[in-house]
Amino acid sequence: MLIAHPEAPARAVESVEVQFELSPDGALWLRYHIEVPETDLTLPDPAERDRADGLWKTTCCELFLKQPGEPGYLEFNFSPSSQWAAYRFASYRDGGENLDIEPPAIFLDCSASHLALEATVQLPRGWTDAPLLAALSAVVEETDGTKSYWALRHPPGKPDFHHPDCFALTLGAPPPA
Repeated sequence: MLIAHPEAPARAVESVEVQFELSPDGALWLRYHIEVPETDLTLPDPAERDRADGLWKTTCCELFLKQPGEPGYLEFNFSPSSQWAAYRFASYRDGGENLDIEPPAIFLDCSASHLALEATVQLPRGWTDAPLLAALSAVVEETDGTKSYWALRHPPGKPDFHHPDCFALTLGAPPPA
């Protein structure tokens, strides 16, 4: 379960949970479940499944991955609009170059009480044969403009999903195919 940043509390969001599974071929499946009345949730307009920057400015699900002992990391953004982004950083907030990957598959399940976003992303070669450190996070915008920032762990100060303290989960290498 993700926790809301204490300096940016949610008004209507009750919880954000993430499930994931890493397959032997390096495909990572994620399911973000946001418990919030649909009348209180701001969603971006539907769009083509294209790469786009700035998705975090409204409701967006995010994943950060790094290899233990390495300064570089990857960032993935999955929008309810079906747009996505993927970046490679050399070290903390250094770089942010587009990561060349296949477009992730993104599916939505919305009801009166929740939003569920499922994304499947193929990890780049070299990122599938050893354990990874992961930071799971989400930005949730409500209809009154409230934005809450959810993560497994938050560093002190303002919300910062890139911070090394956020990499709070170890994903084991997938079993051989």
